[in-house]
Amino acid sequence: IPHNANLSSGLMFAAQTLQDQPFTKQYAKTRARWEPLYEVTQVKGDSETHPVLSPEDEFADFERWDSWYVPDTPAEKLPANYSRSALKQGLEFNSALGANPFKFGMIGSTDGHNGVSTADEDNFFGKFVNSEPSPERFRDKVANAYWDNWLLSASGLAAVWAEENTRDALYDAFRRKETFATSGPRMRARFFAGTDYSDDIMAAESMIEKAYAGGVPMGSDLVTGGQAPSFIAWASADPRGTALQRLQIVKGWEKNGETYEAVYDVACSDGLLPDPETHRCPDNGAKVNLADCSITQGVGATELKALWQDPDYDSDSRAFYYLRALENPTCRWSTWDALRAGVEPRPDLHTTLQERVWSSPIWVR
Repeated sequence: IPHNANLSSGLMFAAQTLQDQPFTKQYAKTRARWEPLYEVTQVKGDSETHPVLSPEDEFADFERWDSWYVPDTPAEKLPANYSRSALKQGLEFNSALGANPFKFGMIGSTDGHNGVSTADEDNFFGKFVNSEPSPERFRDKVANAYWDNWLLSASGLAAVWAEENTRDALYDAFRRKETFATSGPRMRARFFAGTDYSDDIMAAESMIEKAYAGGVPMGSDLVTGGQAPSFIAWASADPRGTALQRLQIVKGWEKNGETYEAVYDVACSDGLLPDPETHRCPDNGAKVNLADCSITQGVGATELKALWQDPDYDSDSRAFYYLRALENPTCRWSTWDALRAGVEPRPDLHTTLQERVWSSPIWVR
């Protein structure tokens, strides 16, 4: 499972092989077979997308690393560093070659090297031993070299929908890409697509069984026959974590040799509804008190779900869709550290963040 695409200097999803050869259909098929999953988040930052690549996505600036101990990635190579751009490029390859080399699911991981969990903002233990909590952590570099400790992200986790907790069942789920990633909290996500889901399926006790029977889960292909598909999107909050703020579906599509993307809020917390023009939820009023990192109580949802149809569906284009759900804002780990040390948070860091979950895509044609 390749990781840290965001730090690959344009190599991870380059449009040619490492020998500067063009992709062939056989190469595309081989790559899709042996790289069914990619890591979308981890301690060295987020690899979903970048504000330069997704300017209409106001949540794209998440745990962003723009440089490492290698030179900054030139703007023209940025698309080859991020999963969403690669998924779009995969649609182009599919049209040109008849095979998609970038047809992958999502996982998260920590990449911690100190034997303890690194995924909690309020209890972040860094990457190496010298990254663990101490007054020096904000002055030192990781392992006294590499990058600055304060850039590290308290992330992430890989999650799998498998029939049972066995090695064989887990690896089968990896292969079929029925996986999702979180930035650390134990949120859960389900994502299905079909062409004949009933309007009342979301209220059915057997929703999951009906979702499988009438469609496909995350990581799959859906051939529609031309009719607009329906998507079952569902996310639940970490039982010991923060409430959810919004449930989104991210879409990418290709038509006439060009690719596009859009983000739709499909369910909002607190009884709010997405704006039909902007496709965004109103502000639910959730805030963070930076004096003690307390958060607004009584707002947000323990569960968000929706049966959604793409209002802009075009049967003549190939597309992918994946789920993303965001928590209410909370303190970033660096703000927790500053609070405990009795100092002001670093002005060059985000003081808060919105933890999130990403499903693997569904490809529609």
